[in-house]
Amino acid sequence: MSTRRTAVAAALSALVLTGCGLANGSDDEQAVEGDNFPVTVENCGADVTFNRAPERVVMLKSAAVPFLAELGVLDRVNARGGEYPREYYDDETWEQLNEIPALTGKTDSGGHLLISKEVVIEEEPDLVLGEVDNLNRDTLASAKIPLLEEPAMCAQGIDDPGYDDVVSQLRLYGEVFDKSEEADAAAQEIEAKVAELSATAEGEQRSAAVLFPTIGGGTTYAYGSKSMAQPQLEAAGFDNVFGDAHERVFEVTLEELLDRDPDVIILLHSTGTSADVTKALTDLPGSSSLAAVRNDAVMPLLFNFVEPPSPLSVRGLEMILERFGESR
Repeated sequence: MSTRRTAVAAALSALVLTGCGLANGSDDEQAVEGDNFPVTVENCGADVTFNRAPERVVMLKSAAVPFLAELGVLDRVNARGGEYPREYYDDETWEQLNEIPALTGKTDSGGHLLISKEVVIEEEPDLVLGEVDNLNRDTLASAKIPLLEEPAMCAQGIDDPGYDDVVSQLRLYGEVFDKSEEADAAAQEIEAKVAELSATAEGEQRSAAVLFPTIGGGTTYAYGSKSMAQPQLEAAGFDNVFGDAHERVFEVTLEELLDRDPDVIILLHSTGTSADVTKALTDLPGSSSLAAVRNDAVMPLLFNFVEPPSPLSVRGLEMILERFGESR
């Protein structure tokens, strides 16, 4: 781990988040509970402090699920909003998710969750996981409800993402939920798994692109060096053809894609089927000239198997190697 990342991990381990349980009382009424509290964490540039481990969590995005599952605290989530594709989860996690009441899965045309502040506040949460357009940190702060967002989804993003960010975030949740021992054990397993998978990717370097086409027609997006796609492709033994773009995600034309002509294309989607997202690419006029299309080297992949950095990103790496590893 680099010096910069070690420093980041150390800073994150200092964790603290204000407001656990503040929906039901004032700051003065909150007793500090447990030897490990209070705990403060920096999240999206804001300091948040917890006086005790959260016990009533509302989850508005699926990205936190694999972390909470690793720590064994999914039972602390009392309501959820958004979509939770079955393909992400093992049977045990799926059963736990189905026991959590769903508030809404309604989204706008851009796939963003539509939910009111009142619906969330009625659940009396001591933590909200995931920010949506009309429910941000400031909005919830007025109701004294803290919020945590995945760092990659913050406005500033992660400048140099990697699998160590998975470990850092896991340990952050471990501190917040008073599960540091469990977080350390899971982190060691993740580090060992990534090292094992990366070792199998040795060989001739090939090129790849990670895209997010608009199903039904529209803009195609590509992922650059500030996305988790970058370290994931590197670990799989690929050169990201858009790795020179110091951005997380950006619009890309078919002409530019043809010019870079990657050997492999990974198509991300959060809605629709694998066939739908593949069609979104192959329907583009001229896409048949792409080497990846001609050689049947196009792989649909659900979004959270790449972004944001989470244990699912490790499974995504494994899936990419299962699909393309033997042919190198």
